Amino acid sequence: MAEAPEFDMPEFIPGTVWLVGAGPGDPGLLTLLALHGLRHADVIVYDALVNADILKLTRPGANMIYAGKRGGRPSANQPDISRTLVELAKAGQRVLRLKGGDPFVFGRGGEEALSLAQNGIRFRIVPGISAGIGGLAYAGIPVTFRTINSAVTFVTGHDSDGGTPAGLDWQALAKGSPVIVIYMALRQLDAISQRLIAAGRPGDEAVALISKATTGEQKVVLTDLSHCAARAQEVQLQPPTMMVVGPVAKLHQELDWIGVMKATQN
Repeated sequence: MAEAPEFDMPEFIPGTVWLVGAGPGDPGLLTLLALHGLRHADVIVYDALVNADILKLTRPGANMIYAGKRGGRPSANQPDISRTLVELAKAGQRVLRLKGGDPFVFGRGGEEALSLAQNGIRFRIVPGISAGIGGLAYAGIPVTFRTINSAVTFVTGHDSDGGTPAGLDWQALAKGSPVIVIYMALRQLDAISQRLIAAGRPGDEAVALISKATTGEQKVVLTDLSHCAARAQEVQLQPPTMMVVGPVAKLHQELDWIGVMKATQN
């Protein structure tokens, strides 16, 4: 077997911070650059949604600092996390900030990068596969499909205080986007579905709920807008859960490649 080609990776310089996306869960979805950073960092500041198997890829002896933020639970506050990154970098550490999904997609990576820039800390952004792309792919749901939708909207399921996003124009969202992908939707499923229906989406529109996407505990529930909240409670879905609204959700029935693989292995 031919050896894999080698190529240069950027040096992880002491006193710098890498903001790294860990992807939606499956360690196989890490980028090569993310893996390179994990193997060279002196300290890892990681989020709650980072798969424990990914943390095993860090170099021996690396300092591990938990900075998880989970809705409804005691969490590290954002100013303290940003301050920690600055202080560690100023102490000459190679600091890797590990965030679930992509750092710049509902991940507050922009806030942390801005803090680093304002404090004169050099940093690198390492994008990750966002759950709104990778999670849907693992559920057999194309985020776009040529004969169904030429646009998709990504929405956060809650604002900074945990409530339904108040700044959204629900009328425009409901009318303007054939497919809506809502991150972190579980706690607000009832409110979200009611707002979308009130804004004109049909109650029988297809909805897919994807819990713990790309992990061994992934669960996909196909339902509709009127019944999604009750259905999630019935099957006891756990966070993180994404909500997919629109006709592409139905494709899960035919494109559930994980289900097919499991069936053929048994």
